[in-house]
Amino acid sequence: MLQHLSRFLSTKMSGLQCLAAENIWFDKHRYDEAEKRFYEGANGPTTQQQQQEGQGKTAQHAKGRQQKPRHRNTSSHGAGDQELVTRMKSLELENQTLHKVVEDMRAALQKLESRVAFLEKSPAPAAAPCAKAAPVQAAPVKQVKVTNGGGDDDDDDIDLFGSDEEDEEAERLKQERLEAYAAKKAKKPTVIAKSSILLDVKPWDDETDMGKLEECVRSVQMDGLLWGASKLVPVGYGIKKLQINCVVEDDKVGTDILEEEITKFEDYVQSVDVAAFNKI
Repeated sequence: MLQHLSRFLSTKMSGLQCLAAENIWFDKHRYDEAEKRFYEGANGPTTQQQQQEGQGKTAQHAKGRQQKPRHRNTSSHGAGDQELVTRMKSLELENQTLHKVVEDMRAALQKLESRVAFLEKSPAPAAAPCAKAAPVQAAPVKQVKVTNGGGDDDDDDIDLFGSDEEDEEAERLKQERLEAYAAKKAKKPTVIAKSSILLDVKPWDDETDMGKLEECVRSVQMDGLLWGASKLVPVGYGIKKLQINCVVEDDKVGTDILEEEITKFEDYVQSVDVAAFNKI
């Protein structure tokens, strides 16, 4: 047994010695693969590898294209829905605005119609009362006696139109009444039209003596002119204007005459303006 074992071991060792003596490269495929990768990195991949890589990229692009349209369709649908919602909101807002405008126009039209109806129902302004003419007394009608019984003498007693004396009497009465009415109208006092005027009298500068200016204004005297209250009103930069009130008779005194008379005091007065004009 031991012999067989020793013989086996000797045979094994001789085999290993033979293999060690042989020049064999067991890892050659690894080094070939490394050399291939080196040259590929230096010169680029071979044609076969390029084709394989191209086929792989084409498959990846095709797969991406198949998936991408779904995303695009989803995004496009979302954008379209958002745009539709925005347009609907803008249309609703515009519709509300138009409704409001229509309501305002309808309210204005109703007010106009009510005003027109009120003006149509209101009575026309009364005309000025006309002079009441004195009643004219009709001439008395003379009674005519008609006697029965025939004869030419009966026709002479009938007077259908009255006499000339009665016409003269009626004309005289009419004239007397007209004269009495004219005398009564002449005695009635006539209404004098008056106006209240507020004048603004402006000086040249802040050194103008306003007391003297007011004295000059009040020195203007006319028939139908009555001066009233006055006050000084600040204008600016220390300058004050004189506001003075007066009552005038429209037939005798006008604003043009007042302005012309007041502006004659050139040393004190720069200008005269009518601030207010009211009928009394």
